[in-house]
Amino acid sequence: MDPEASLGSLSHVPVTGRPVPEAELGLVQRWRSGGGELVELLSQVRERFGSIAAFRLGPAPTVLVTDPQAVQHILARHPERYVKRSHRARLLIGDGVLAATGAAWKSQRRLLQSQFTGTGMRRYEQRITEAARTTAGRWGGYARTGQTLDVGREMRRFALDAIWRSLTGHPLDDGTERDLAAVAAVTAALPTLPADVTDAQNAVAADLARIDAVARHAIEAARGGAVGPDGPGLLHVLIDAANERPEYTDRLIRDELVTLLVAGHETTATTLTWLYLLLDRDPGAREQALAAGDEGSAQRRQAIQALVHETLRLYPSAWILPRHATEDDTLAGYIVEAGTDILICPYLTHRDPELWPDPEHFDPRRFTAPDGRPAHPGAYFPFGIGPRACLGLQFALRESTVLLEHLLPVHTLAFSSTPTKAAYGITVRPDGPTPATLEPPRT
Repeated sequence: MDPEASLGSLSHVPVTGRPVPEAELGLVQRWRSGGGELVELLSQVRERFGSIAAFRLGPAPTVLVTDPQAVQHILARHPERYVKRSHRARLLIGDGVLAATGAAWKSQRRLLQSQFTGTGMRRYEQRITEAARTTAGRWGGYARTGQTLDVGREMRRFALDAIWRSLTGHPLDDGTERDLAAVAAVTAALPTLPADVTDAQNAVAADLARIDAVARHAIEAARGGAVGPDGPGLLHVLIDAANERPEYTDRLIRDELVTLLVAGHETTATTLTWLYLLLDRDPGAREQALAAGDEGSAQRRQAIQALVHETLRLYPSAWILPRHATEDDTLAGYIVEAGTDILICPYLTHRDPELWPDPEHFDPRRFTAPDGRPAHPGAYFPFGIGPRACLGLQFALRESTVLLEHLLPVHTLAFSSTPTKAAYGITVRPDGPTPATLEPPRT
């Protein structure tokens, strides 16, 4: 069944249960007057009213969901009842697969899915490795000269190189990197843009124009038969699809290209930046990962992947997942009426002390020790679960692991300053620069 097929249909089957507990209006008013982040309100609602609770930002209640079974019910078991209405980044990604709904989403996802599993992923292994080698070479230069680097920028540069090679077959050049900095600029601006669509577009018009120019050039080059040194890429898959599927207009190809750029580098770069900040606080975690096995061994790779997973637990790629109930339903014994807005919050589920002992502590062994993590799939879902889970999960994990295999044994970082808080937008990112120099490895 198409998970979006019943959008707008209302169920008339009676449901039973109890009302969802609702936070008092004063709680929301105090939060508003304090000018806090949304996550602070959600955290208070969960702490006081439980893992399924309602609050009002407008006339109708919004239901917060952090309970693992309820998460699985919504995202994996009944996605046709709880649909995605619009993506917050639509202004940037248009009708790309992240924002698409209904039959269009199903068709677009089917085309791309084969590229990110099994044989498809093997096509991009070498490109990811070359991007990692390029970054390792650059870091070698920093180590020799003592130059200060910004870790966040370095991670964006690596991740953008990896996805650009995978899309076009070309390594990232300096000009393209400069122009595609507009992607990060628009992504960071999204939470503060005006509500009016036209005003929002005008506010970031210059950045959108730069992104469109890069996309247009890449599409024209690929359509003209240009193939990079790494061979055809994902962009060629989209262009080939246009020969048989009229819906793949230049605009949709642009939207998919930008979607893959955003999803393929922003989240990975943010995760890797957080990982290095966490290792700065707990350098022993790096040493434990390297001691798990020799270079290239399965044991070391598993330990490095555990570093990534524990970082994603604390700072999930998608920290909040909005959904909309199209039917009346009973959710973990609570009545949810059609038309209710739902906020699923992996960030809070991953920090629930009933699921994760000492949840604020960075402990990668949760992902290597037997019974180190909750078994329920709804307890850990940094990329979502169910039919709308992130297509690029394996790509993101692979590029993160490959880069760390190149950097961790050789370099340690000394931060001259670190951000004091997080910014909660499309991703959870460090709110500030991350300047550092490279030190000899700790042994």
